[in-house]
Amino acid sequence: MTSQALSPDVSPDASPDGARPLSARTLDSRDYKTLALSALGGTLEFYDFVIYVFFATVLGALFFPADMPDWLRQLQTFGIFAAGYLARPVGGIVIAHFGDLLGRKRMFTLSIFLMAAPTLVIGLLPTYASIGIAAPLLLLAMRVLQGAAIGGEMPGAWVFVGEHVPAQRYGFGIGTLTSGITGGILLGSLVAVGINRYYLPAEVSDFAWRIPFVLGGAFGLVSVYLRRFLHETPVFKELADRKTVARELPLRTVLREHRAASIYVGLLTWVLSAAIVVVVLYTPTYLQKVHHIPAALALEANALATLTLTIGCVLVGWACDRIGTRAVMLIGWGGLFATAYLFYTGLPGTPATLFWHYGLVGLFVGTIATVPIAGVRAFPAPVRFTGLSFAYNMSYAVFGGLTPVILTVWLQHDTMAPAHYVAVLAGLGFLLALWPLAARGHAMRDGGGSATMSR
Repeated sequence: MTSQALSPDVSPDASPDGARPLSARTLDSRDYKTLALSALGGTLEFYDFVIYVFFATVLGALFFPADMPDWLRQLQTFGIFAAGYLARPVGGIVIAHFGDLLGRKRMFTLSIFLMAAPTLVIGLLPTYASIGIAAPLLLLAMRVLQGAAIGGEMPGAWVFVGEHVPAQRYGFGIGTLTSGITGGILLGSLVAVGINRYYLPAEVSDFAWRIPFVLGGAFGLVSVYLRRFLHETPVFKELADRKTVARELPLRTVLREHRAASIYVGLLTWVLSAAIVVVVLYTPTYLQKVHHIPAALALEANALATLTLTIGCVLVGWACDRIGTRAVMLIGWGGLFATAYLFYTGLPGTPATLFWHYGLVGLFVGTIATVPIAGVRAFPAPVRFTGLSFAYNMSYAVFGGLTPVILTVWLQHDTMAPAHYVAVLAGLGFLLALWPLAARGHAMRDGGGSATMSR
């Protein structure tokens, strides 16, 4: 047994400090305000990031030559989508670096501004017919900026909330925030449904596709203002008061002392990326292209799945506080494995089965909330933002960014490619639940009690 700066999983009996029973403090009005403003900002920022994929077919037709083969046009469209993911590590590392040195709140506000502005610009861009090759290049540049912003937003949001909420509501707090972030996908899906229902296909291609981007940019700027009312986390204040803010480049500390945690969080993120990118973001296009399901029906089913995902994140966070993260991961990733095959093997099916099966698999996608729950406490407070951001964004850049491209090519040979990919990664998530960090982690406050742990 070796003494480690690690503490037991959140449970009804022990705090994440591992030093003493939970205090009596529960969520108060300030906690609810923090959760609400953080989740709202996450909703609007993630909406800005994912609205692109719901109009991928339209964007492909408008920003690339008309005589280009359809599969190649889709490949290049998703390639630009992937560029946003590939830019995440740079933005995430830079924003997290200053978040560990200067404070969580400042970077938390900056990240949403860096997302809102490019989204607004995309809604105003001229198309290929107007300016030729400059159109996709400008679209690519805006996606890169969006990727840099989201790279700082998500880890920053999880750390911000994780360091604010009471110990016994740690899982619920992060799960609720994650549901707010996934709510951005739901909002994007509902807006896409509304656009496709209200406007004719020709009108969508002509001008209506711009509406969700302009709205997203405008609402994002409103969220920048709202984040002025958030307070710095008590954890960072303690670090600053005790002058234990990272003195060297935080990333250097992470790479030297927390490689195992980085690998663990990176692998968990691969599982998360498979669930989100394939089941939620890629599948609406897949339903239309492979199974010839009408766009409006595909998007409505996707909206239901995203709603159950959003609910699932809250349930998963609540359950982690009561039965432990490991147990929830085993149940959740096992359920995703089974329901992924149920959904994809049943296509195209009937509208009723499409909605039922898609909603069920969406609920189990909510298991992604265990990734930040385990990931935030995988690193100590002085380098927590940088460690989580580095591991999460590097993994998402590789796996999240390349997944749509890989599936587009794989589908030329096997229409069940999405099911196989999700199932394999759900199996990996099940195995990762057995890793010690699934049940133990660093104290949320630097200098908290330590626990013993066998190697």
